[in-house]
Amino acid sequence: MVKELVPAIHFYDQDFVDMYNRTWVWINEQWKNGTEQNGFVGDYLSYPSQKTFNQFEACMSALFLVYSNQKYSPFELIDYFYSKQEEDGAIRSDYSIETGEPIKIANNPLALAPCLLSYVEFTFYHKLGNKKRLKDVVPKLEKYFEWLNNNFKDDTGLFSVPLSACVSGNIPRKNCVYPIDFNAQLAMNALYMSAIGDILNDKELSFKYKKMYFGLKTRINSQMWDDETHFYYDLNAKGKKVGEKFIGAYWTLLAEIPNDERAAFLIDKLHDPNEFGTDNPFPGLSSSSENFCESGNGWCGGVIPINTFMVVKGLINYNEFIFARECAIRHLYFILDTFHPDTDKIDDVWEGYLPNKEGKSTTNEISGFPRKRFLPMDGLITISLMIENIIGMEISLPRKTVDWTMTSREAMGIEGLSLKRNLITILSSKNVRGWEIRLESEKLYYFTVEILDEEKKKTLPIPSGKCSMLVDKL
Repeated sequence: MVKELVPAIHFYDQDFVDMYNRTWVWINEQWKNGTEQNGFVGDYLSYPSQKTFNQFEACMSALFLVYSNQKYSPFELIDYFYSKQEEDGAIRSDYSIETGEPIKIANNPLALAPCLLSYVEFTFYHKLGNKKRLKDVVPKLEKYFEWLNNNFKDDTGLFSVPLSACVSGNIPRKNCVYPIDFNAQLAMNALYMSAIGDILNDKELSFKYKKMYFGLKTRINSQMWDDETHFYYDLNAKGKKVGEKFIGAYWTLLAEIPNDERAAFLIDKLHDPNEFGTDNPFPGLSSSSENFCESGNGWCGGVIPINTFMVVKGLINYNEFIFARECAIRHLYFILDTFHPDTDKIDDVWEGYLPNKEGKSTTNEISGFPRKRFLPMDGLITISLMIENIIGMEISLPRKTVDWTMTSREAMGIEGLSLKRNLITILSSKNVRGWEIRLESEKLYYFTVEILDEEKKKTLPIPSGKCSMLVDKL
């Protein structure tokens, strides 16, 4: 039943297709109704042992629920947090799943969460095409940014936040006062706020956040980059670089902070097996670190799906599609190998994986880690990366475009994907005529296909109905 409601994918490795389908079945099983007590008026994606509505988890979930053909709406997950916004603009990290009250802890007294909301709203716009929603949420996003500035930005121009507000597990970050990951996330969200201003043709909004973005970008580059090790680091209270190389620094790629030269240094470390280039990309710490652990030890040596997703998306910003795709495929194979071990017992999907062999990352340092069937993270790989980076489709509903990037000719594609009220199908296969791309659509849209190995690229208007194109004639 679920398979008939969401898009179907085609891929030459059936295990990938099975995992994609299985994820939607799990989503259906874990889809729950809100209650009058917690104030959640719609439905939401839950997971075993869930006790709070977590803002970061909601943002992650929203990034793959956009592909559900509106069967599982991502809007209500995010709107719940907007509904909880306080007078000063605060939106808290966690709200009780029982009462809906904010959860504040001693080492994060303002219940701060990583700021990804404008990135999510930008994604909503391109995947679901609701411009009115952008107009409605901008005042809430502006108030939230104002709260962040008033409470966490200091005279350095950087943001000083509690480490527990950063999603970095048990990675040791002693003496960190200015986290590289959180500052990069804020820069990224200022960048997407500016982009939203451009979409709305609001020049004042666009300029305001572009200025904020460049100010933060300049400070991150001048204060957090180390010329000797060619890496970004946390800063202590005196503005000195502290800690060691950890995967959170790669949020800078997603935020487009490094120039091409610095990005090349960072990307080299993703290839290097003595850094982050482990068999299963990418561990929390460089494998040369004394705190790196082959058995994972939580996030220290563990490979966490959100980190792999973030790095893959950052690589795309620097024209590294082939390497990004390879890493997405490698990580998904490790998820599959753990799900189907060479034993009689089928395992499950997990919050964290081992860096160099199949299996889950374990630790005594994080209670309940790794969470089983933690779909807010796993769905980023098995759905989002599967469609966007492994199959290679990038969709913009407002522009009426689908861009399909392939590394080479492969049998794959997508079937029954909803572009608002337009169902499309795009499939590549080999037949007696050669390699052919078959297309089906209910309305006109513009299709770009690029085959990197052959340096072929073509953009064509796709009419309603069925049509096909031969790859050799592109």
